[in-house]
Amino acid sequence: MVCYAIPTVAAIIHHATRKNVASWKTSIHHLWLTLLLLGGAIFGLVDHLWNGELFLIGENIVFDLLLGVVITIATIAVWAIIVIFDKKSNKPTTKTA
Repeated sequence: MVCYAIPTVAAIIHHATRKNVASWKTSIHHLWLTLLLLGGAIFGLVDHLWNGELFLIGENIVFDLLLGVVITIATIAVWAIIVIFDKKSNKPTTKTA
C-alpha cells in the first residue's frame, strides 16, 4: 500500500541532485525525469487516497516497496526512451555535396 513512497523519494532525491550537479541544472532531459517521477508519485498518492488506503501498510510491506521500485524503474526506462528519441530527432543533418 506504500508503493508510492519509492517514486516520491526518487523524485525528491533527483530534484535535489539536479540542483547540485552543474550539467543537470540546465538539462531539459533531467527536468523531464524529475517531472515524470513526480507524476508517478502524485498518481500513486491520488490512487491510494481515492481508495482510502493512503497510510495503510499492507500485509507484505516488502512486496509494496518492490512494486514502488518497479514503478520507478519503468518511469526511468520510459524517460530513457524519450531522451533517445529526442536526441535522434534533434540530430543536426549535414548535406553532402
